[in-house]
Amino acid sequence: MITFPNAKINLGLDIVEKRPDGYHNLETVFYPIPLTDVIEITEMHDEFPSDYKCNLNVMNIKIEGDAQSNLVVKAYNKLSQQYSLPRIHAHLYKRIPTQAGLGGGSSDCAFMIKALNDIAKLGMKAISSCADDFLRIMQEKFTAIGENGHSVMIQIGISESSD
Repeated sequence: MITFPNAKINLGLDIVEKRPDGYHNLETVFYPIPLTDVIEITEMHDEFPSDYKCNLNVMNIKIEGDAQSNLVVKAYNKLSQQYSLPRIHAHLYKRIPTQAGLGGGSSDCAFMIKALNDIAKLGMKAISSCADDFLRIMQEKFTAIGENGHSVMIQIGISESSD
């Protein structure tokens, strides 16, 4: 299975307050942009020698840390605590720059959850607030830390000059 996690930009960002847990409550509008990573997921053969059930290979853009700390692997590990998942190879071709506020890691995580739901036929209806965020192909306004989203209409255009 191949999936294309999309990036987003924030149209406005208001940091409302700092929470006791260290996060910040914020208000922003996420707007998806046509910049994507690529995740290819294939089942791992039983004979393949791997210490991990999710073997991640990241290409194109170097990501700090080891593969097992990547959100793609964390999504797999979290779901495998509740569901029986096949061992997989995940190939992540990074095109969304890291640490740029474009949501690449969150999007990768969300699309991995959706792909695993489809591959393993888990039947999850509401995937997660993270996945719901990036799987909607529309503009969204979020408050808190991505917990309360609702659709907003945004019209973006360029007005013609009369020169």
